[in-house]
Amino acid sequence: MEPKTVIVERVLNAPVSTVWKAITRVEEMRQWYFDLEDFKAEVGFKFTFTAGADDVQYKHLCEVTEVQPEKRLAYSWRYDGYPGNSLVSWELEAQGGKTTLRIVHTGLESFAANGVNFAPASFTAGWTHFADALKSYTEK
Repeated sequence: MEPKTVIVERVLNAPVSTVWKAITRVEEMRQWYFDLEDFKAEVGFKFTFTAGADDVQYKHLCEVTEVQPEKRLAYSWRYDGYPGNSLVSWELEAQGGKTTLRIVHTGLESFAANGVNFAPASFTAGWTHFADALKSYTEK
């Protein structure tokens, strides 16, 4: 099976410290990302949330795997009751007072048997939405 990866990049008109807080503080994440019960940017921290298409919701099971403050945050991403496991990383690069954001979601081929809602195009649409939401949130 050929590896499937989604990459979404944006330049945010906000300093890297602001973007880092937005992707690691649960009270800020709730403003533009998913409605997480809790989140900690600590390796080994497990978190869950429910989200999906209008007609079906999926319980997401995630675990933080890497934390490099103001540079990189990564966590595993899988679904309760479905085969497959993937990795999401948020990579930040300071550009003066701006930040280059790169969201990388690897391992999508492991979800291939789960149906159309798990197709790479669905993930591309989702990460594009969240990159734009984060951009709006951090630039307000």
